[in-house]
Amino acid sequence: MTPITIIDYGTSNLGSMKNMLKKLGVASRFATTAEEVMAAEKIILPGVGAFDAGMRTLKASGMVDALNFKVLEERVPIMGVCLGMQMMGLASEEGSEAGLGWIDARAIQFRSQDHPGMRVPHMGWNEARGVKPSPVLSEPPERLRFYFANSYHVVCANPADVLLETEYAGFHFTSAIEKGHIRGAQFHPEKSHRYGMWFLNNFASRA
Repeated sequence: MTPITIIDYGTSNLGSMKNMLKKLGVASRFATTAEEVMAAEKIILPGVGAFDAGMRTLKASGMVDALNFKVLEERVPIMGVCLGMQMMGLASEEGSEAGLGWIDARAIQFRSQDHPGMRVPHMGWNEARGVKPSPVLSEPPERLRFYFANSYHVVCANPADVLLETEYAGFHFTSAIEKGHIRGAQFHPEKSHRYGMWFLNNFASRA
């Protein structure tokens, strides 16, 4: 399988992601410079925390131009995870920084006041439903369950970009996106046990 480059811009603990890939027999390495990004054949963009802080830190790392080239010009497969998925869009209600703009989407805060029983952040295990066929959803288990930790969710301008949908307190939100080679997961596959292993293995071997 193609080695996976994990973008390390200092905003999250990446050990669990690398360990999960190791369990799958997938080689991975961290990229902290533009030169390392330019050598990537398949990429994971992780992230936790606030949108503006994540974007500023990523920009300060000097890797944005290289990421844009790899994703937009070379069309290298990429998976954004949690904040990394939100950063792929245009912007977030959480801040004022522009996102990477790879997909026409915005991150919106959960409106707990409109949904009785909704707690923010959305924490813990929840189910997901596939919206369209995709290589990363090949040979699914009997149900899809993933671990979430999010106060914001992505709204895609084009419904065709929605890959997975999740219901939380009666509210349906996008839990994974796909636009060609650009994919994102709002949940944490590296913390989702066998379901996360299945998802990451499909990304590693089929995407």
